[in-house]
Amino acid sequence: MLIAHPTVRDVAVFGLPDAEMGERVVAVVEPMEGATPDAALASALMDHAARHLARYKLPKTIDFTAALPRLPTGKLYKKALREEYLARLGARIT
Repeated sequence: MLIAHPTVRDVAVFGLPDAEMGERVVAVVEPMEGATPDAALASALMDHAARHLARYKLPKTIDFTAALPRLPTGKLYKKALREEYLARLGARIT
């Protein structure tokens, strides 16, 4: 539902391991040109999502990126993005 927000060009949503809940939802947003990727935008996106999604489906975090990874076919390459986040998580754990 984040993709419906007027400041969002593209979004990837995926799960990451969570000690308490087993998995937590993370959203990575590519903002529209002119949108400022900051805490205020993240808050507005969370409010938007909360109006349209069940609480357990809400992302725990919203991160921003200039461009989401894509396969040569143009399809979103969510696996690479998730692996990048898993590597960061692993780096923090060790």
